[in-house]
Amino acid sequence: MSKSSFLRPRSFNARRPQPQRSSFGRPAAPQARARFQGAYIHPSKFINRATIAKPQAPYEAKHSFLDFELHPQIARNLSARGYTTPTPIQDQTIPAILAGRDVIGLANTGTGKTAAFLLPILHQIMASNGHSRALIMAPTRELASQIFDEFLIFAKGTPIGAALCVGGMNISRQIQALRRGPHLIIGTPGRLKDLFNQHALNLNTVNILVLDEADRMLDMGFINDIRFLVSQFPAARQSLCFSATFTPEIAKLAADFLTDPLSVSVKTTETCAGVDQDIIVAQSKEQKLQILQQLLSDRALAKVLIFGQTKHGVQKLAEKLSQTGTPAEAIHGNKSQPQRQRALDAFKRNAVRVLCATDVAARGLDIPNVSHVINFDQPNTYDDYVHRIGRTGRAGQTGVALTFVAERP
Repeated sequence: MSKSSFLRPRSFNARRPQPQRSSFGRPAAPQARARFQGAYIHPSKFINRATIAKPQAPYEAKHSFLDFELHPQIARNLSARGYTTPTPIQDQTIPAILAGRDVIGLANTGTGKTAAFLLPILHQIMASNGHSRALIMAPTRELASQIFDEFLIFAKGTPIGAALCVGGMNISRQIQALRRGPHLIIGTPGRLKDLFNQHALNLNTVNILVLDEADRMLDMGFINDIRFLVSQFPAARQSLCFSATFTPEIAKLAADFLTDPLSVSVKTTETCAGVDQDIIVAQSKEQKLQILQQLLSDRALAKVLIFGQTKHGVQKLAEKLSQTGTPAEAIHGNKSQPQRQRALDAFKRNAVRVLCATDVAARGLDIPNVSHVINFDQPNTYDDYVHRIGRTGRAGQTGVALTFVAERP
């Protein structure tokens, strides 16, 4: 069935309409969602046509990876993976990081920013004969795990040790890993603070700090944990901050934590510029589910990321879709990290074409070729919406984002 049969006519109305009634007699509009969600977002905000970006001249890198003169083993690992020319964020930040400068890097997910900070950090650890130590903070377990996986690739054959410290995994094993004195610690703020409070994490010898997806960490309410942890670092350190946006909150964070930083921005388009956005009007969860199942019967929806508001709701939705013939996985905070990773891996390798997720998957995850994002539940804020739909329409492709609403604009 064509998706157009579910969509409202393309006519915008600035006047906020009165809530319609669902089949259960309850309001189905803004008042019904206020209990669980943030400020009201007018449905017209979810409607936009993808813009075709004007062809841009290819970026001409000033360096090759050979020019960085990285440690020979690291360079061999890069060569084995076919890395020859750095991406813009790598080209512009790696020399400064190698020189010991603090850096603010503004770049979207998928631009190579993880290698932009990992490679020079690994080189500095090798050049210092293991005396340098670094800590990388990331907002989600999945992003921290992705950084750890890239570490394993770039550090292959070196004596550099690393510990992954995230929630949803056995904390005793993480304590044991920290006791081995790793050169690199990768983790989420909440688990890192837990480990510090248990006297398992010593930060006064860590001389390199990385805040990855800093704006997302602030969105998730980690600012107090971050400030506490950073207060335990030595004053003499190198600090790196990577973010998709440069908000006033990020500017204040940078002013507090970084010293004379080099600012590099490689953002060329808005996250949602390449995404066709539209709404689907439905008056109840039952109707939303019925429409969703009809949409998913179209194989043109090849790789679909569906966002829900609650952990329980996301899990039930994945189970219901699987029971009715559309295999789906779920990813949310009630699952252990191994369970979340298995679900993510199944989606990445196309073992399932539907992944149902809370906003834990809205930022920082490298999920290629997502054809559609469907907001089964509306997000808390418009910024959350932009981050959700940024999972599609990447790498020059056009994506599709559909949002269920209870009213017509």
